Amino acid sequence: MHDVVIVGAGPVGLFLACELGLAGCSVLVLEREPERHSPWKAYPLGMRGLSATSVEAFYRRGMLHPLLTASGVPSGGNPGTDEPSPPRNVGHFAGMMLDPAKVDVAALPFRLPSPAPESMLTSLEAVEAVLSERAAKLGVQIRRGVTVSAVAQTDESVVARAGEHEYAARWLVGCDGGRSTVRGLAGFDFVGTEPQFTGYTMLATIADPEKLRPGFNPTATGMYIQMAAEGHIGMLDFDGGTFDRSQQPTRDHLQAVLRRVSGTDVTLKDVHLASSFTDRAMQTTTYRQGRVLLAGDAAHIHPPFGGQGLNTGVGDALNLGWKLAATVHGDAPDELLDTYTRERHPIGAWVLDWTRAQTAVMRPDPHAQAIQAVIRDLLGTRDGTTYAFEKISGWSLRYDLGSEQPPLVGRNAPDLHLEDGTRLGDLMRDGRGVALDFSTDRRLHDSAMGWQSRIRYAAGPARNDLGFGAVLVRPDGIVAWAGDRDPDRAAFERAAGHWFGDPA
Repeated sequence: MHDVVIVGAGPVGLFLACELGLAGCSVLVLEREPERHSPWKAYPLGMRGLSATSVEAFYRRGMLHPLLTASGVPSGGNPGTDEPSPPRNVGHFAGMMLDPAKVDVAALPFRLPSPAPESMLTSLEAVEAVLSERAAKLGVQIRRGVTVSAVAQTDESVVARAGEHEYAARWLVGCDGGRSTVRGLAGFDFVGTEPQFTGYTMLATIADPEKLRPGFNPTATGMYIQMAAEGHIGMLDFDGGTFDRSQQPTRDHLQAVLRRVSGTDVTLKDVHLASSFTDRAMQTTTYRQGRVLLAGDAAHIHPPFGGQGLNTGVGDALNLGWKLAATVHGDAPDELLDTYTRERHPIGAWVLDWTRAQTAVMRPDPHAQAIQAVIRDLLGTRDGTTYAFEKISGWSLRYDLGSEQPPLVGRNAPDLHLEDGTRLGDLMRDGRGVALDFSTDRRLHDSAMGWQSRIRYAAGPARNDLGFGAVLVRPDGIVAWAGDRDPDRAAFERAAGHWFGDPA
């Protein structure tokens, strides 16, 4: 029996598998598709944007360089100075592109320079290649061509059935996408809002591409997007989501939609690949039912604006991985696993509302277009662009870890840099929590040693300690506790016990 069975070998399932494997868990991943390679994962159809916090997660696990290489991206970040680097691109809101030059980097909370770029473009193929290689090195088993048809659980275990085979584990996690089989089989409630549009993405040969403008193009009847890659087109048709997604869109149908939303007589000579989606926005009411958990699109679906689905899923996996591993090993404090839903469900709900707001603004009616004009003006300001970037990048994320905590607590930790050259990101590669002690007398040393199998201790003056004397960082990079210039050892021990259980 495995410790954990994960259903779904996409980026979320693989990232979670790597987190569990890094912690020494026995992990089996079951994937419905027989092959990893697909044109839908390769460039250009598989192109995705990784937010700052997602890129940071790859950096902290030693996977940033392989990801940059696989993505064909030059090394980014700005680790050699005392100031964070400005972002290279910051995405869009409802098709309105944000200007990187207008981002006030100094206003972002607790930012420090890091080898990780503020964002990057990659592909699903590149992400999965890096994660698959990492998973194999960690002993994770991946079985492809396996379709789960039943899930049954007891107080002690859970079994996934596929054909004539049964796969037993102590825990099962559904990472099997927006049409999750695990979600339905385990009886999760899935609630939300119905669609207002049908979206299409396609790779086509266009007879007269000059009739279409590049970039995002809102029109009186919808929107079309001409991507950088030749023939890569996106469309939003505000038809109430009535197109039957069980059908493959034909060339004639796609041409009719493109002509309607573009207001041109453009002609599609051939359609090589095409699919449809909607802005249906749904979320499970909880991310856990007994020994079954959900992550990524299995737990929340929404339109694919700005790569929010991939980034939210990586955040789910990062949050769940160390908590589930601690539970498997018997190191977890009471209720630790319940904090997964408590912390991540509000993030998923926010993403759904963020995409709903964009849908409302993009509607082809006078009221929406009036609102769009107001938002465009706001996004043209430094404060407006910085606000939107802070939301999109993930730097605004803060878990509620107690109202009496310093403002750093609950946030993604900045890449604190000791004067001896040690970086927080380097200390997090083994998946343990980190205690950084900046006090002159190494005050927390003896206390931290009690958790040395779960917390890595490092001490010394920092190039920029942000005014703190010590910080405790969870394995997912979230600051769990921060002490002043004269850190309180007892307060550190309470925080460590709360998140990491009793000392060894």
